[in-house]
Amino acid sequence: MLFRRRERPTVLERLRVALWPRRSWARSLRYFGLRLSRIGGSAHSVAAGFAAGVFAIVTPFLGFQMILAAVLALAVRGSVIASAIGSFVGNPLTYPLIWISTYQLGALILGESGAVGRIDFQGKAEAVWNGLKALSPEAVGQALEAFWPILKPMAVGSMPIGLAAALISYAMVLRAVESIRTNRAERLNLKAI
Repeated sequence: MLFRRRERPTVLERLRVALWPRRSWARSLRYFGLRLSRIGGSAHSVAAGFAAGVFAIVTPFLGFQMILAAVLALAVRGSVIASAIGSFVGNPLTYPLIWISTYQLGALILGESGAVGRIDFQGKAEAVWNGLKALSPEAVGQALEAFWPILKPMAVGSMPIGLAAALISYAMVLRAVESIRTNRAERLNLKAI
């Protein structure tokens, strides 16, 4: 194979690369900035799509977040491709922080106690999973009804956190895309002379 490594990476090495970039975070962020700037459409469209993806990731609706990101991107006239890239903000490193913060804020807004035991959460999540495995609508409904006391505060808390994260990411991506496109246009103009 032309581009295959001579020695296959070990499982531990693949895990390390998945959690920490091989070169640096700055290089990885620059790469995503270039990818975003090369998406067709206006800088607003790219930034709005990315922000829609970030907002969708903060919601607790796992499995539907990419669909939600695409629908939100279309609603705000953003790029669906940029929304897919924005949805990668959610990863195993950020999800625990997102889930805890959305639950705590939602419980605070609803006036509930913000303490849920790990066993309680794990048991309810297992009930949902077992209902899905059994393909029984009744079992899924009962499991979701049991999971609702956790899902409701997370959904309520995800709205202000998601909105804030989307606004911040919109401003950052808009500025980055405009800057990269301006620099690229200047380089091309200098080459043409």
